[in-house]
Amino acid sequence: QAQLVESGGGLVQAGGSLRLSCAAAGRTFSTYAMAWFRQAPGKEREFVAGISWTGTSTWYADSVKGRFTISRANAKNTVYLQMNMLKPEDTAVYYCASGPLYGSGRPSDRYDYWGQGTQVTVAS
Repeated sequence: QAQLVESGGGLVQAGGSLRLSCAAAGRTFSTYAMAWFRQAPGKEREFVAGISWTGTSTWYADSVKGRFTISRANAKNTVYLQMNMLKPEDTAVYYCASGPLYGSGRPSDRYDYWGQGTQVTVAS
């Protein structure tokens, strides 16, 4: 059974950095688009960043462009989210998700496997 496990969340001061990891198992995730989403308390889940199955195309929410970078290491079945210049409004539970086979990682893609999430808290 396919499984995604996030790690790397925690508490950080505003302006700091964190790197999230998403380890995939039970599926050849290297041929699927991947993405990161987040959900803050009282808000709907939102797309943060996506990456194509080849790693050559990436997509970002306007709120994180220039600060966050998504990447993947297909040989390790792992996707990363490097988060720099963190702001208090980045506080949320961050989820890793698997998208379409040979997909581009667009926000509009259908994501059908999800991890359990990792908490990111940015203190002001």
